[in-house]
Amino acid sequence: MSDQPSAPHRKPLSPAAQRALAEAEARRRAAAAQADMAPKELHGPKGPEPTRYGDWERKGIASDF
Repeated sequence: MSDQPSAPHRKPLSPAAQRALAEAEARRRAAAAQADMAPKELHGPKGPEPTRYGDWERKGIASDF
């Protein structure tokens, strides 16, 4: 038996794909750091920001401004 766990064989990623994954990880970390620094909202909506997609979402129903 081999020392490595069984995993599906994947094609090696291109340099562009590796760069894109690294950039996405950096954006995720920056967004998490910014969210941690933001002041806590009082009496605001629970869950994700309802205007995060450019329209208003409430209980799964989206409406444009």
